[in-house]
Order: sequence, then C-alpha cells, then structure tokens
Amino acid sequence: MTLTYFTETFGFRATWNPELILLTFLIGLAYFSLTGPLRQTFQDSTPVTRKQQTFFTLGLLGFYFSMGSPLNVAGHFLFSAHMLQQSLLYLVMPLLLLAGTPSWLIRGLFYRRGLKLFMRIASHPIPAILMFNALFSFYHMPVILDLAMNNLALHNLIHLLLLVTAILMWMPVVAPIPEIHRLSELQKLAYIFANGVLITPACALIIFSATPLYATYVDGPSMLCAPFFSTPIDKSMFAVPLLPLEDQRLGGIVMKLMQELTYGVVLAYIFSTWYRKEKNQEEDGLMTP
Repeated sequence: MTLTYFTETFGFRATWNPELILLTFLIGLAYFSLTGPLRQTFQDSTPVTRKQQTFFTLGLLGFYFSMGSPLNVAGHFLFSAHMLQQSLLYLVMPLLLLAGTPSWLIRGLFYRRGLKLFMRIASHPIPAILMFNALFSFYHMPVILDLAMNNLALHNLIHLLLLVTAILMWMPVVAPIPEIHRLSELQKLAYIFANGVLITPACALIIFSATPLYATYVDGPSMLCAPFFSTPIDKSMFAVPLLPLEDQRLGGIVMKLMQELTYGVVLAYIFSTWYRKEKNQEEDGLMTP
C-alpha cells in the first residue's frame, strides 16, 4: 500500500484530512498567540523558551501525522499501522505537548474554578494510571475494536477519551505546576514502571495469540472511519504484505517497543534530574559554613 495508491484510491481529502490540517494550524496559532502577544493577559506569565516551542510544535506535528496522514487510513487495514498510530498518539504526543506548555498557561486555561476539582482528582497518579491503561486495554478487546473500526462516532469518541486520559496519565510526571507535579523522583520511577506493567498484558495477548483476534484485519473494515469518507471498502483492493496473524504480532511488538523506548527516555530523564538535584544539594551543603 503505497502513498500514491492511498491518494489515488481515497482522494486528497480522505488521505490527508485538510480539516485536521486547519485544526492543527489553529491550535498552533492559539499557542503562539497566548505565549506571545497575549502573554500579559495571564498572571505571573514568563516568556516561553525555544525548547518549549519546539516540543509543542513537534507534538502538534505528531498529532496530525497520527490522525490526518495516510497512517490513519493504513491503520484500518494493517494492525501494525494502527498500533504505531496508538503509540504516537498516547505515548509520545502528550509528553511533547506537556513539555512545551508553560505552567502559567496550564494554570490559566485548565486549573481554574469549575475544572480545579476535576483536575485534582483525574490527574492524581492512581486514577490517572488506571484510567488510561484500563481504557487502552478495553479498546483493544476484539469485540470493541472491531465495532469501533466500523462506527465513526464510536471510533472518534474512544480516540478522544484515550487522548484525554493519556494527557492526564502523563501529568504527574511532566506537568510543570505544583498543583499537579506531586511525585518525587523515586515515585516517578515507580509510576513509569507501573505503567509498563499495566500495559504489558494487552501487548502480550496480541503478540502471543495463536489466531488473529480482530475480524477487521482479516476481512477488512466494512466502512472506513476517515472523516467525510464512508464508502464500503473491499480489502482485496489492497496488496497487504502481511498475513493477519503476522501483522497482529508485529503490531503488538511495535506497541511494546514504542512503550519501552518512550518510558526508557522518560526514566533516564527523571534519573538524571534526580542525580543533578542531589549533587547540587551536596555541593550547597559543602559550601555552607
């Protein structure tokens, strides 16, 4: 399934989703406006760094690449493409967006009256980690995934819920405001390890299953859940290079590798931050008479 074949078969609108291009552009415009000319409207605001701008921009590009590029279409025919999309959307993108958002903007937009109680509860480490991993495993139950792949409204609803819970799941680790940033470095390490453990059963079931679990990737979706495109699709139109079981196992491996890579990078960052903090405290102690 080449890029040219996707474009010719589904057309530009279904393949590249110009509506999502516009949404991505508007989010970026809002970010750079609120952190630039409109920054003074927020209390205690400070200039954002070039690194923060880069992280947020990469997060937006990851969002569009996952949901608006041919990868989204491929995810309806190849389970491995679906799992790559899931990895980028829920493991990588939230990290980049949170790392690029200054504390005063998070506090000004989301940590205010009406949302404060929800944020306190939903971003607490225990509910946050359980909500995301439970919803992720629930989504990849065969009956649920097959249903969602053939129902546009359910498909979009689950994606939205997973995106929200993924952001909440990462908040105890990377959110820069004290109201949410409530874990010590040691607790963060344990939190990441727990995340890895909770997501493993779903990946293991997918990788080690002796038979294909998802009818969608055996018979093909009866309806492609791309915006403004709902024509019945015959999977025989596509030269899928993998057998369904091989594709399923590859998808589980892709998800597990992406999870290990992402969590490994975060663990290394947390550990190095912890080491530098301890070293600075030791040096301050030696300098104090």
